[in-house]
Amino acid sequence: MDIRIRLQQEIFDPGEESNRFLKETATVGAGATVTFTGLVRSDPDNPIHSLTLEHYPALARAQLDDITREASTRFPLMAITIIHRFGEMLPGEPIVQVMTLSPHRQAAFEGAQFIMDFLKTDAPFWKKEKGNDGESWVDAKACDDRARDRWR
Repeated sequence: MDIRIRLQQEIFDPGEESNRFLKETATVGAGATVTFTGLVRSDPDNPIHSLTLEHYPALARAQLDDITREASTRFPLMAITIIHRFGEMLPGEPIVQVMTLSPHRQAAFEGAQFIMDFLKTDAPFWKKEKGNDGESWVDAKACDDRARDRWR
C-alpha cells in the first residue's frame, strides 16, 4: 500500500498532481483511480477575499495517518495520496486533493469519499474567512458530521 500525505502552504496544480499519482502508483492490477479536489469557495451573495486555514502540524499529520490507515483496511485500495494546504488562500484555489487507486471503481470512489468525510470533521484544521465585513471563523456543519457518521 502506497500512502502519501503532504501538508503544505504552497499552491499546487491538481492536474499535475493527478498525473504524477497515476505515473507513480499505477501498477499491475490497478483498474480505477478517483481524484477529488476541494476549492476555496466564495458565495456570490456574500463573497470572501481569502480563506486562512490554521492547523496543528503534528496532530494534523497523525489524524491524516489514522484516516488513511482506516480507509486502507475498509477498502481494497492500492494507493492513497492526500495533499492539504494551510495558510492564506484565495477563492478558486485548491485546498485539498485526495486520490485513491484500486482494482475496481467502487472501492476507489468509496475510499476517496470516506477519506474526505473524515477529513472534513476529524482533522484539526480551522478555517477563517476574510470578507467585506471583516474576519470570522467558519463553524462546523451538521451535514459534515452526518456524512462521516454514515461510515460508522
